Amino acid sequence: MRKSVFWFALVAFLGMMQAQGQDFSKVEMKVEKVAGTVYMLQGAGGNIGASVGDDGIVIVDDEFLPLAEKIEAALKGITDKPVKVVLNTHWHGDHTGSNQHFGEKAPIVAQENVRKRLASGGKGRFGETKPAEKAALPIITFENDVSVHLNGEDIHAIHFPHGHTDGDSVIFFKQSNVVHMGDDFFNGGMFPYIDLDSGGSVQGMIAGDEKVLAEIPDDVKIIPGHGPLATKDDLKKFITVLKETSAAVQAEMKKGKTLDQLKQEKVLAKWDSWGQSFIKTDVFIEILYDSLKNSPTGPKNAHGHLHK
Repeated sequence: MRKSVFWFALVAFLGMMQAQGQDFSKVEMKVEKVAGTVYMLQGAGGNIGASVGDDGIVIVDDEFLPLAEKIEAALKGITDKPVKVVLNTHWHGDHTGSNQHFGEKAPIVAQENVRKRLASGGKGRFGETKPAEKAALPIITFENDVSVHLNGEDIHAIHFPHGHTDGDSVIFFKQSNVVHMGDDFFNGGMFPYIDLDSGGSVQGMIAGDEKVLAEIPDDVKIIPGHGPLATKDDLKKFITVLKETSAAVQAEMKKGKTLDQLKQEKVLAKWDSWGQSFIKTDVFIEILYDSLKNSPTGPKNAHGHLHK
C-alpha cells in the first residue's frame, strides 16, 4: 500500500476526531487540473474540488480550519477571483473544517442534514464531534438537489441518502464532465468509512454509487473523497468490492454466525489488502455486519446527470 493512500485514510480518521492537536504547518497543498473549469486540491483531509472561471470560484469541501489560508493561497495560484460559493458533500470535519473561515466570504450550501449534524455534533464509532461554530453552518440547504450556475458551468449537487452518511451530496460539473463524489467513493484500494451513526449504510452506498455509475459517461473524471483522481473503471472496482464483501458477510450471517466468529474465521481474507489503511479488515467486518443487520434503504430520489 502506497504511503499516500495511507495518508488519505489517516486524515479521514483525523476528521472524525476534529484533528485536535495535529500539526498542519508542514502540509503542502497539491493542485491538479482535472478538466474544463475544475481543479482538485489535496492537502490533509477530504479532496477539494474547485470550479474556476471569470465568475469566481466554487469550492467543494474545505478540509481543516488550520489549512484555510493554505487553501486560499493554492486557489490564488490559479486565479485572483474570489470564492463565491462553498458546497459541502457531507458534514465530517475533514471536509467542512474550514467552513468557519470561508463562510465569512461566501455562502455555504449543503443538504439539510449536513447543517443539522454540524449544529448538533454527535458521537460515532471513533469518538465525539462537538457542535460547529455558527459561522461554519451552511446558510442555504436543500432536500434533494440544488444547482449553481457559474463559470459557464451547471454545477448540480444531488442528495444520495444513507450512503457514507444521511446528508451526502454528489456534485456534477456537467460541462467539464467531472463528478465529485465525496466519501461515497474512496479510491486507491482501501475500505471506506461508512458512518452508521450518521445514517450511513453499505446498502445505500452501493445503491448510490451504482446510480452514479449508470449515469456518467465513460470518459468522466471522478474526484473521490479520498485518494487519487479516478476513472469510471476505478468506481466500478470499488462497487464490486463493496458488493462482494457485503455478500460474503451476509452469507455467513444467514448461517447464524456471530460477529466474533466472522472475525475469527477471517471472512474477508480475500480482500485483506484493502484493510491495511485506516479502516482495518476487522473494523470493516463490524461496519458491514451492523449495516446489514439494520437493513436501511438506498436512494429513493430521482437523478439523471452527465448523460451524453
